[in-house]
Amino acid sequence: MDWFTAPEYWMSRLVFQRALAGLYLVAFLTAALQFRALLGERGMLPIPRFVARVRFKQAPSLFQLHYSDRFFAACCWTGCAVSAALLAGLDSRLPLWAGMLLWLLPWALYLSVTNVGQTWYAFGWESLLLEVGFLAVFLGNDEVAPPIVVLFLLRWILFRVEFGAGLIKMRGDACWRKLTCLDYHHETQPMPGPLSWFFHHLPKPAHRVEVAANHVTQLVVPVLLFTPQPVATAAASLMIATQLWLVLSGNFSWLNWITIVLATSALGLPSDAPSLPATPLWYEVVVLAVAALLVGLSHRPVANMISRRQIMNRSFDPLHLVNTYGAFGTVSRLRYEVVIEGTDDAVPHEDSDWREYEFKGKPGDPRRWPRQFAPYHLRLDWLMWFAALSPSYAGAWFGALVERLLENDHDTLRLLRRSPFPPDAPPRYVRARLFRYRYTSWRELRETGACWERTYVREYLPPTRLAGVAQRS
Repeated sequence: MDWFTAPEYWMSRLVFQRALAGLYLVAFLTAALQFRALLGERGMLPIPRFVARVRFKQAPSLFQLHYSDRFFAACCWTGCAVSAALLAGLDSRLPLWAGMLLWLLPWALYLSVTNVGQTWYAFGWESLLLEVGFLAVFLGNDEVAPPIVVLFLLRWILFRVEFGAGLIKMRGDACWRKLTCLDYHHETQPMPGPLSWFFHHLPKPAHRVEVAANHVTQLVVPVLLFTPQPVATAAASLMIATQLWLVLSGNFSWLNWITIVLATSALGLPSDAPSLPATPLWYEVVVLAVAALLVGLSHRPVANMISRRQIMNRSFDPLHLVNTYGAFGTVSRLRYEVVIEGTDDAVPHEDSDWREYEFKGKPGDPRRWPRQFAPYHLRLDWLMWFAALSPSYAGAWFGALVERLLENDHDTLRLLRRSPFPPDAPPRYVRARLFRYRYTSWRELRETGACWERTYVREYLPPTRLAGVAQRS
């Protein structure tokens, strides 16, 4: 079938595949380095406890069949190795069917991780990586030109990511319609980056332009993805530029990066595609069957987008094949942070020697400038932002976190920037307090060197110790 392939997208496919492999590598590395404290046998939300109450049909995963920390680590590091191989282009050196199986492996492994990841993996970009990764299986390698239907479905995902996010904003917080949300967002976002302070201090008219440009990019430009070239390339380029602006303004894990990767598949990049044999019939049949399945499953996200009760970041099937996306339908006006402290004192008082635990990414010490971590995802730091919004968001895991800190648990302390206690001398008590944070002004920054100013609000968790543990003299 001559219409089945689009040789002119040869280079676009190459860029897309290598970039996606890089994101897979980051995702597996994040899982490998953090899982023991979050999900391991002694983690805050242990996988064995989860699979004991959730059936395989509800959450398909290798870890439903067997779990041990060693096996989970082996799966994550295998995912890293396969992702690195794909990044190096191994799939192009294999037969078509073998290259497809190689792309299927990281998808299956990451699906297994996500489906047992619970709260730690309840982010839209997990489902987005899986949805995009599943389509990548059928994009082909150097034996065939890119299939048009797969390229179309990649644009369909990009359309839903952007248009869904635009709709949730217009239906949600009134500040999006008033063009005022960015008066607050750069300060109150989950994890600010090194330039967020400067973005926050842009003039208010610049913030209005930012919001207006965002509405155009998310509500108008996505429609142009389905127009002929070079209009589709211009639309994708505008999306890439917008996402790079977001990369500079904060730490949003790999959400911005995977959106950029999606947009590259729509670019009409100049390339000289080699002469190829006829596309195998079996490949055409498989691709068309998968496309028909995904189009059929798309009715749910479409119905969600047109609904007045639109929800965001929801998977409609346990394989995460077709999902709905969106972000920041509501923008916080004030920033709150939970500050965790410990003390050696036998009887804790307000004037005891309370020492603060420092996190890697979330604000803590007002003088410590935020760092860039994205696309790497600091899962505990992100969940601490939700915990500050309401204790209900942290009910499942916060008590376990405090318990691990009281034990000086090695794996948990690895998630932090610094513990104020030596490894052989855990604190007697741990407490948590809620503070309001705000960015300092230019004058305050010059005078104090601090980018944040914080004010005590209330007690979040009273001084707590391990039950049944004898107190040290």
